[in-house]
Amino acid sequence: MTHQTVGHPARPGLPDDPHADVNAPTSSCPVEITLTALRGRWTTLVIRELLRGDRTFTELRAALPALSDKVLSDRLAHLTRAGVLDRHRRSGWPPRTHYSLTPDGHRLGPVLQALWDWGAGHRPPPPA
Repeated sequence: MTHQTVGHPARPGLPDDPHADVNAPTSSCPVEITLTALRGRWTTLVIRELLRGDRTFTELRAALPALSDKVLSDRLAHLTRAGVLDRHRRSGWPPRTHYSLTPDGHRLGPVLQALWDWGAGHRPPPPA
């Protein structure tokens, strides 16, 4: 028996995967995994800065001056746990911690670009 989608064209945004046919969000869903990694305000901007190259906490703070130290620390810890960032502590005085994107973190670049492109074409109307 052939797969039910054989001979049918793929539809953009609909994965050709029988596991995608669910009726409620699951933590194992690839879309939910991605959204969980990107959760929280400022997360996409932290990733954007790291797409430009490795950064220290101080460099990230300078690049995003409106971001509080507490929120930056939270986002860096979350992205490290999510496998998006690597954290490297370098010796010396003062010791410095450098953050870099993992290979999976770099793969978020096109995801962020797609989100940008979609949002740029769907700006909400100005408030009345």
